[in-house]
Amino acid sequence: MTTDTTAATITPTRPSRLSLRTGRALAAAGFLGVFAASGAPVALFQRYRERGLVTTGELSLATVAYFLGAMTALVALGRLSDHLGRKVVIIAAMLLAMAGTVVLLDVQGFGSLLVGRILAGLACGLAPGAMGSYLVDAAPPGDRLGPAVAGSGAMVGLTVGSLLTGALAQYGPSEHAGAIAVGVVLLVAAVLMALCPDTVPRRPGAWRSLRPRVFVPVQVRPLVPVVAAVAVATWALGGFYQAFGPVLAADGLGSHNTLVAAAVFSAFNGPAVIGGPLATRMPARTAQAVGIGVYLLAVVGILVSLHAGSVAWFLAVSVVAGVAQSMAFTAGLRRLLGPTAIGDRAGVISTVYLIAYSGAAVPGLIAGRLAGVFEISQILYGFLGLAVIAVAITGVFLRRTDPAAAPVTQPVAAEQTSTR
Repeated sequence: MTTDTTAATITPTRPSRLSLRTGRALAAAGFLGVFAASGAPVALFQRYRERGLVTTGELSLATVAYFLGAMTALVALGRLSDHLGRKVVIIAAMLLAMAGTVVLLDVQGFGSLLVGRILAGLACGLAPGAMGSYLVDAAPPGDRLGPAVAGSGAMVGLTVGSLLTGALAQYGPSEHAGAIAVGVVLLVAAVLMALCPDTVPRRPGAWRSLRPRVFVPVQVRPLVPVVAAVAVATWALGGFYQAFGPVLAADGLGSHNTLVAAAVFSAFNGPAVIGGPLATRMPARTAQAVGIGVYLLAVVGILVSLHAGSVAWFLAVSVVAGVAQSMAFTAGLRRLLGPTAIGDRAGVISTVYLIAYSGAAVPGLIAGRLAGVFEISQILYGFLGLAVIAVAITGVFLRRTDPAAAPVTQPVAAEQTSTR
């Protein structure tokens, strides 16, 4: 990936007590923390169902509400950090995630679960554009952290939050201990982030940026079909694991252990910690092709494992699917961000995540409606169909040439290059 700016070219707009390097570390930790807060309650979904607080259908609706909250933030607020600066939006995302965590500390029914998941969704919609852009803006030459976190940080954070809550709920002092720990980390990170330098100055247009609009610079539009197809197909399955993972652990695998429920959910999301960095060590185009091809084979393996009733095989192929998903998604972000100017990055990243969340929300809503009619293994055939479509689109569009890298000193103006 060609980066259009480096840490050396960032000039803080005002003196800061902490360094830009510290800011990058906090942005990365915040990215993981926001999604960890979102993943924390997933391991408890089955407990809520067993207590009679929610139904299986309501769990699916709460997951869709989370996705819709994220999509709302992405489409309306995704470019805000290009105008207000990265820091203020990063801190806002952390505080929203904390608020969602507080609400979910006392779930009394579907209403409180719904509110908590919407707040989590808004935080997860704000985070990628601002935090991902901060990481890439301040990247030193040859850096791999920025694109790796932007591409796989969401999945890794969801996994950390789910496993932490699942382990502490089953074996620790309280079922909410994991969520409380994540909330404390976010609070500390938000305070310290306020002391770090920003990577972009404030500029006019903040109010105009709130107008819902999908943002794609002209020079990278030819790359969008493959990125969109991969995002929709793979995030759809991630949404399925989030909504039905705990139910699958209980009904399909016969376990009521919260750690097992978290492991089922994390089997797909956790391997992003491998797939993301792996995608930065090979040509982006190759990583896209290999990633989506392996992903298709892994989805077939998931279906076979469910029909065979093999827990070990199910977890193994879920891990393979997670690695492949992260490879293809991260590689797509690399190709998009290389030619994109610094002032336009938040909008581009937010658009990619908007597509991804749409891919999770719509199939998730349909799957929730079908859950009372079909078995989970039957519903999964729809996700296999999405994978086949993604492979076909990748095969057709992948040969398109990458645009030239954007210049360092003259960012593309968002208002001049966005789709309308």
